[in-house]
Amino acid sequence: MGLPLRSAPPVPFEAAIEPVAAIEAVAWDALTRHAVAPHPFYGRRPVEAHRASGLGPADLAAVTVRGPDGLSGLLPFVLRADITGLGGAVAQPFLSPYVTETTPLVADGPDLDDRLDALVTGLARASGGRCWRWPLLPVEGRLGAGLVAALERAGWQVATVGSFERPVLDRRADHAAFLADHPHKSRLKDLRRRRRRLGEAGALTFEVTTTGPALERALDAFLELEAAGWKGAAGTALASRPDSALFARALFRQDEAAPADPPTVRADCARLDGRLIAASLALVAGRTAYLLKIAYDETLRSYAPGLVLEDQIVRALHDTAFADRLDSATLPGSPLEHLYPERARIAEILALPPGASLFPLERRADLARFEHRARAEMKRLIGRR
Repeated sequence: MGLPLRSAPPVPFEAAIEPVAAIEAVAWDALTRHAVAPHPFYGRRPVEAHRASGLGPADLAAVTVRGPDGLSGLLPFVLRADITGLGGAVAQPFLSPYVTETTPLVADGPDLDDRLDALVTGLARASGGRCWRWPLLPVEGRLGAGLVAALERAGWQVATVGSFERPVLDRRADHAAFLADHPHKSRLKDLRRRRRRLGEAGALTFEVTTTGPALERALDAFLELEAAGWKGAAGTALASRPDSALFARALFRQDEAAPADPPTVRADCARLDGRLIAASLALVAGRTAYLLKIAYDETLRSYAPGLVLEDQIVRALHDTAFADRLDSATLPGSPLEHLYPERARIAEILALPPGASLFPLERRADLARFEHRARAEMKRLIGRR
């Protein structure tokens, strides 16, 4: 008589491909709160704002990881035609002009490597063996570095297309400590001078709103101010198109009945004699405030009202501790490079699952770099016209 068969041990974490519309709201919100790197862009409300406005596909899907405690990982993704796909499609984390970070949401805890390994299994399934083109990945953070390590453990090839240093600011003990540590004291002196000049031109006041009708009024004022400037003339202001205006009204809101639903919203405004001269819209997740949009009165350009408001936000960060970090959410060349002293390295990578293609990954990366150079040259030529 043979030995009794033993059942296989349960798999603690399993990956799946799920429509985002089917993911439970409570579980998704909980994951957003407790993720290793809980940025706001793949939270439930921002993703739904994209879908409801038409800026995201109605049938958007996500790689999910589920374990003993439920939903443990999530990455919305799309398949799209791309030069690195050699005439075919590649997989990519969901992206829009209003998504500035693409790390997956992965629950923190002692089994993080197991969750990441399961996620990588899901990435291969989602792409059907195709290449992943992954922009805006903070590769030096715990999650970004862990994701790259998990890809390599699974035998994937990984190549870096390029990277840049994004300005971030970590809160000090107080504002005086921030000033004492700052490497660009001449820039701070210039900001104080501009703030003083604004104060001489009228009554300079600042206000913050986070919920309810006051937040809606701040959003309306922001949309009007942005549309009155160069973004409105170029057709890139949020109010310039029905879909982006709808997106803004869906995203930058916070119900007073549920003020803790992630991410939370913050609107900072600067007024001169009661007239709005600068406004900033931020999303706050995981003790980091992402300063996603700013607009200012361009007739007051010489006073730099936008930067004066940014400086006021830094003061508020230290005075009220509304977050532990400010993330500029910018591309290279931001004026905040002189105000925020820390940097986060943001990279674009290509990741190819084992056995996917004989075409070398580095050749694909060269194609992506060529595409970036061509776009930069086109922008330069257009700017000279």
